[in-house]
Amino acid sequence: MPSNPPFYAEHIGSLLRPATLLTARTAFDDHKIPYDDLRPVEDAAVADAVALLQSTGIRSITDGEYRRFMFFDGFFEMLDGFELVDVPDRSIFKMYVPDVAGFLAVNAGPVATMLCTGKIRRRKNVESPYCRQFAFLKSLLPGQDHKNIKITMAAPEWYHLRHSSDHAFSKDAYESDVGYFADIAAAYREELAALYDIGCRYFQIDDPLLAYFCSESMLKGMREDGKDPEVELDKYIQLYNDCLKEIPDDMCASLHLCRGNFKDGMHFSEGGYEHIADKLFNSIPRISTFFLEYDTDRAGDFTPLAKVPRGKRVILGIVSSKRPDLEDKGDVKSKVLQAAEIMARGQGVAVDQALLDLGLSPQCGFASHAEGNPVTREHMEAKLRLVREVADDIWDGKP
Repeated sequence: MPSNPPFYAEHIGSLLRPATLLTARTAFDDHKIPYDDLRPVEDAAVADAVALLQSTGIRSITDGEYRRFMFFDGFFEMLDGFELVDVPDRSIFKMYVPDVAGFLAVNAGPVATMLCTGKIRRRKNVESPYCRQFAFLKSLLPGQDHKNIKITMAAPEWYHLRHSSDHAFSKDAYESDVGYFADIAAAYREELAALYDIGCRYFQIDDPLLAYFCSESMLKGMREDGKDPEVELDKYIQLYNDCLKEIPDDMCASLHLCRGNFKDGMHFSEGGYEHIADKLFNSIPRISTFFLEYDTDRAGDFTPLAKVPRGKRVILGIVSSKRPDLEDKGDVKSKVLQAAEIMARGQGVAVDQALLDLGLSPQCGFASHAEGNPVTREHMEAKLRLVREVADDIWDGKP
């Protein structure tokens, strides 16, 4: 029975923002109120999010990402060497990247980005957003539950894929990817060390970009641009290993892959995990748990799970956070058992043994973007309760 995360009934991280928080955030962004007026609204909303998770029986605790606008906020803003570009020229984006193409397809145009213009360093003597978020959650929970707090983090290659080495960094700052990635990894290690020092034992990197390597259209576009997708993927896997190489053994490192979950549930790519399964599951040793999108056919079937080695956990994102309709409990349970059978065959173990390394969650957060998905709070709560109920049936009430 797992007393430490990840649990059999899980969630990804973001939750629907209450209207009071959205209103206050808009007023703050419009310079109508100071942050001193926004913060108590955030605090109250986070306390409510914790209470909601507890009421549904979900043991892992996040703040719903209520202090963020987008799910990946909180890391790159704390790095010297990066500059925000509010209105970037589309020429600096790689059009083969699915979300870049998706924004342009709906005439949204390129969104604000960050480019490296100098040497990358994590700022010293300044509490990071992740550390502040963790500290507030600690204040809401008894000490024995601090280990269940999950901090969701930005993917370290976030800006590199969309710009590539052509535009991601100034050649005055770095001659090649090597130095650029080395300094990002150093900053990531420092961030993880700071989180560990204040008690964080569970984090999740949210990375739709790795799932984009499952997209045939992106792979084709990269080749046409003169880039070898396998080489680029290997670079990112090495970056992950460099970011994670110093985490202590009692810190749970998890990785969430999806294919995009923008406001109103918009997704960006399709393709099964078979393109990346071997490297994903076997080449990042410090990642112990994979949260995988599996709510629609766009993610393919469970066959790639045969590549998962023994000792790694997989949390199946079978319940959709993008749609209001509630999944059938029997169907969800059946899919978990199908996945267990495939993992069991791949590992050469009994199905019951493979089941111990699985879990269940929604496929993504309910509000990766502040405006959230086309579901209500009632829909969200029902889906979280469904996750808990199915997990209770399969894993005999274990958390």
